[in-house]
Amino acid sequence: MTLKVGNIQITDVIFGEKSEIKEGTLVINKEELLDYIGGDHRLESMDIQIVKPGDSVRIVPVKDVVEPRVKVGSDANVFPGVLGKAETVGEGTTHVLKGVAAVTTGKIVGFQEGIVDMTGPGAEYTPFSKNINVVIDCTPREDIKQHEHEEAIRFVGLKAGEYLGSLAENEKISEYTEYEALDFISNYEKYKDLPRVAYVYMLQSQGLLHDTYLYGVDVKKILPTIIKPTEVMDGAIISGNCVSACDKNTTYHHLNSPVIHDLYKRHGKDINFVGVIVTNENVTLLDKVRSSNYTAKLVEMLKLDGAVISEEGFGNPDTDLIMNCTKIEKKGVKTVLVTDEYAGRDGASQSLADADKLADAVVTGGNANEVITLPPMDKIIGYQEVADVIAGGFDGSLNKDGSITVEIQAITGATNELGFNKLSAKGL
Repeated sequence: MTLKVGNIQITDVIFGEKSEIKEGTLVINKEELLDYIGGDHRLESMDIQIVKPGDSVRIVPVKDVVEPRVKVGSDANVFPGVLGKAETVGEGTTHVLKGVAAVTTGKIVGFQEGIVDMTGPGAEYTPFSKNINVVIDCTPREDIKQHEHEEAIRFVGLKAGEYLGSLAENEKISEYTEYEALDFISNYEKYKDLPRVAYVYMLQSQGLLHDTYLYGVDVKKILPTIIKPTEVMDGAIISGNCVSACDKNTTYHHLNSPVIHDLYKRHGKDINFVGVIVTNENVTLLDKVRSSNYTAKLVEMLKLDGAVISEEGFGNPDTDLIMNCTKIEKKGVKTVLVTDEYAGRDGASQSLADADKLADAVVTGGNANEVITLPPMDKIIGYQEVADVIAGGFDGSLNKDGSITVEIQAITGATNELGFNKLSAKGL
């Protein structure tokens, strides 16, 4: 059993009479796309704009980023349980539009939302400045609640990704990448001499506007469970949260998790990549203990030799991270943690809210408290006035000349805890 992924590199995006892909150019019938993603009574209006790398454009506040994909020759949908039936994905054939993304913006949903600059110093901190972005600017009705606003915009982004991805269904692919998706017994028998490694994937689930979905189910309602890595590539996990922009996993991040791809590169060579343990990040101590106990039990049942653990967010989830780490280590299983830091603007504060001597192998995505000044842009899509209130900003962040002084916490993806960023460390 395998997942075959065929990538179509998009080199340009334009509006036109017919939505199609022509020699690397994605042509979009704007009115047709608006009709496809529209119809939600909670939104007053929508507009679509195309922005490209190097454009003097700022998108703020960014809600979600979605990479267009389509399941080929299957009843399954690339976002199962959300836009279609809850069919299990992770096998068969999937076509992907690379170099392009659907980005949702508009009035702020929650205060933890972010900035994407398409040029300048801020562009170096976000991977999404390298894409051609189809930006959907949504204006909500004034009388709706925040959770209704979030849900409406979430579906706009996913439906835009679905619409654009569907254009790739019949495209000819010269080369596919195949990812093995064996059952556990076949996996263990085939790679019995290799150390068994799994990925413990912590998903943001700390209450209202801090939601992540697995096959359409809010993960705060689940016990930790096991899925195939290929299911993540196929849209089984989507973002629905409004957490700090720097380490928020957008839907695009989930579809392209570097942890999963890097483990696959070593699978069958020097490790046996057994699978993904999905767990949540909780608010109460009881829930934290329950989930971390259950995660450690699954690790033990899989007879693992090692585990990579990533978190989403900071502060409260640091406790979940350390609980997972220490309980797994006490089972005799080595762990590596992937996180980021909130070490203060001078870098001298404690990096994580929790710690333990067993957490002795840690990869960092950078210090989110680092301060940067983003120069003014010629064009703003959204509302840059929110710079004064979003996480990482402060009263006076937005300067009179249109520049913004913020912590990199405010930049979407700047310190991503899947390693989907460009920051690194060097010795002194």
